[in-house]
Amino acid sequence: MIRLFVAVSFPDDVRRSLAALCAGVPGARWANPDQFHLTLRFVGEVDGRIARAVYEELDGITMPAFDLSLFGVGTFGDRRKAHTLWAGVRPSPGLSRLQEKVDNAALRAGLPPDRRKFSPHVTLARLNNAPFDRIGAFLSHHALYAAPSFTCDRFTLYSSFLSSSGAIYTPEQVYRLDGGLADDSMDWMADEAAAWAEDEELSAIGGAVAYG
Repeated sequence: MIRLFVAVSFPDDVRRSLAALCAGVPGARWANPDQFHLTLRFVGEVDGRIARAVYEELDGITMPAFDLSLFGVGTFGDRRKAHTLWAGVRPSPGLSRLQEKVDNAALRAGLPPDRRKFSPHVTLARLNNAPFDRIGAFLSHHALYAAPSFTCDRFTLYSSFLSSSGAIYTPEQVYRLDGGLADDSMDWMADEAAAWAEDEELSAIGGAVAYG
């Protein structure tokens, strides 16, 4: 089993801009700048067959590149019990179209529909009993935050590993919007497929022994 999600990553100047926001709120567990991303579709924990199908369906997505820019900050959670601090995204027809294409690819791969409304954002921190006044001060101070605009011409399939210090995200495959893989050397499926096939074969043998 592997835990996956699909997201847009950012160029270095946008990461630096986001990292500069990450201070001033006690009780905040700030994101690692290397882990900043904008989630398009959470896949979840899937077996090798579904993972392979997701990988292949995403490879069929093509569309024109588009400009994307981050703007503003906000929180998720109750007004006095916020649990997540985020940076927002300016409205983008291109981003909406890409998210729809990714979602459709996930459906074709056999995943159930995602009933949650797409709310594009970049998670800056997880909050744990952060003082309400400090959160308010942060939101007020950064209300007009704007990151450098950039051209989005690719998206990434990530794996997620839940460790004791938080989730660790690893880019497994990058897809260009003009078609194909951004780097063929990152074709992780070539290595993973053999391991999954071996696991499935062992499971089948185990079942035959158990019920034979």
